[in-house]
Amino acid sequence: MLYVLIGTGLLFIAMAFLVTINNAKYLLSGYNSMSEEERKNVDIKLYIPYFKKFHLILGVSFITIGLLLYYAIGEAASGIFIGVYPILAYIYFMRESNKFWKGSSNKWNKIGIYVLVGALILIVGLLAMGFKENLVIISAENIQFQGNYGETLNASEIKSVTLVDHLPKITSKTHGFALGSVRKGYFETNDGEKVKLILNSDSKAYLLFIKVNGDKIYYSAKEKPSVDLYNEIKRFYPKEIEK
Repeated sequence: MLYVLIGTGLLFIAMAFLVTINNAKYLLSGYNSMSEEERKNVDIKLYIPYFKKFHLILGVSFITIGLLLYYAIGEAASGIFIGVYPILAYIYFMRESNKFWKGSSNKWNKIGIYVLVGALILIVGLLAMGFKENLVIISAENIQFQGNYGETLNASEIKSVTLVDHLPKITSKTHGFALGSVRKGYFETNDGEKVKLILNSDSKAYLLFIKVNGDKIYYSAKEKPSVDLYNEIKRFYPKEIEK
C-alpha cells in the first residue's frame, strides 16, 4: 500500500513537468486530438502553468494526506483515499479548467467530467459493497455466507469446522476484494494453495471451514466473536466440530 501511495504521488508530480507548451499537441489528452482550428480556442499558454501547479499540489497532498491516514487510522482509510481523492481532484481540475477551453473545445472537458463522475460512483459503490459485512446464517440444513463471494454450504458438503488463531500466509489475490483487514474472495497462499477468505474484520480467531472436496473457507465476523459462532455451529454440527 505504501509503495502504491508514494509511487502514485510521484507520478502526479512527474506529470507536472512532463507536459509543456511545446509538446502539448502530442501529450495533452483532448488537445492532442484537436484540429489546428480547434486548438485556437484553447489558451494553452495559461493552461499549462495551471496544469503544472495542479499536479504539483495533487502529488504532494496525495502523499502527505495518504501517509497521515495510513499511520493515524490504518490501511483501509488510506486505501479509500487512494481510490477517491484523485477522482475528486480531477473533477475539480476539469471544471476549473473550462475557462481555458472555449467553444467546441470545451466539450472534451465536459465529457471528461461525466466519465470521472461515473467512475467515482462506481468506486464508491464497490467500496460500500466490499466493506458491507457478510453475515453467516447457521441452521441444521446448511451454513449460509451472505454478501459478496458468499455461498451456501449444505450439511453434506461440510467435512469439518475448526477455530484457528491465524491465517495461512497469503501471497496474492486471484479474485476478490482486499483493503486493510477486510478481505473477501479467492487468494493464494505461499504453499500455492487456493483458499477463500470472507474476513469482515481483523480477528484473533478465525473459523476454518473445510469442505468434503478439500476447499477451505476462512471466516471472521465484524461484530460477533468467532468463538461465539463456533459454539453456535457446534450445536448443529457436533460431528464436524470434533473432526
